[in-house]
Amino acid sequence: MTRALALACLLAPAATAAGALDLGPPLVCPEGRTCFIQQYVDRDPGPGAQDYTCQGLSYDGHKGTDFALATHAQMAEGVDVIAAAPGVVRGTRDGMADIVFEARMETTLDGRDCGNGVAIRHENGWETQYCHLRRGSISVRTGDKVARGDVLGQVGLSGRTQFPHVHISVRDAEGQVVDPFDPDGELSCGAPPASDAMLWTDPPAYVPGALLDAGFATGVPDYAAVKAGAAREALLPDAPMVLFGYAFGGRTGDELALRIEGPDGIVVEDVSRLDKPQAQFFRAAGRRSPPGGWAPGDYRGVVEFRRAGEVIGTRDVPVTLR
Repeated sequence: MTRALALACLLAPAATAAGALDLGPPLVCPEGRTCFIQQYVDRDPGPGAQDYTCQGLSYDGHKGTDFALATHAQMAEGVDVIAAAPGVVRGTRDGMADIVFEARMETTLDGRDCGNGVAIRHENGWETQYCHLRRGSISVRTGDKVARGDVLGQVGLSGRTQFPHVHISVRDAEGQVVDPFDPDGELSCGAPPASDAMLWTDPPAYVPGALLDAGFATGVPDYAAVKAGAAREALLPDAPMVLFGYAFGGRTGDELALRIEGPDGIVVEDVSRLDKPQAQFFRAAGRRSPPGGWAPGDYRGVVEFRRAGEVIGTRDVPVTLR
């Protein structure tokens, strides 16, 4: 069996008709915020992982599409999860805590990997399931009729997850997982499906990786603080000056370049290269204050996410030290 054929056979059969279910977005991303797809349905039949473009935004056995938020702070502000299509609520679960999953928590999950969630039955036997919702946010009950865009709850961190997101799974009448980006299961690595062959009414653009956040701190921040959106600090004349960058979709060989410019020229210039794929990652670089402290004036932090010599994301962080 060729690899292209193996990929095509992994999910629902080719007889699944594109357009049988029309999907809208499963969340409402607030204006000015960063929402992105962290992981897609795994299309690799073996122990590896591939998304529908034959790239690596997935993990082995992943059965849904993860619409993620950049930080925990954004989750705390409240981001609505909405019905992607009209239907009837088949079931819900609430009450699970919003905490980052760790291996020691395996037994406490007891099969509830989805966390707090909602399942909706649609016409012709189709079903969508929404996972990892915020505790106490579920706003529908079993048997409720919902329209596309109705609020189901809010993005959370419940169940088996390490970042705030809503995982949406799509299943056909036989209960088979369907990739909404390639519902006919005809994936070809040389030609991703056309947008009109997808289940999405307005298909989300494929972003192969991007910067999520960048900022200054007075020391190398804790990764938990970076993910929470709480790593930025006000600079002090006699404290270390550190620039950090936070990104998703890292591949082996990708680079994160950090540069701090000040009134007297370059303060720091550093390039870190990834030695393995990383779904999310951060890097930081800086230096201690010189004798007498930092010169007052304008400073600028520049973070670049580079892949194969090209810049695929950049953040410019200006700050004034008085």
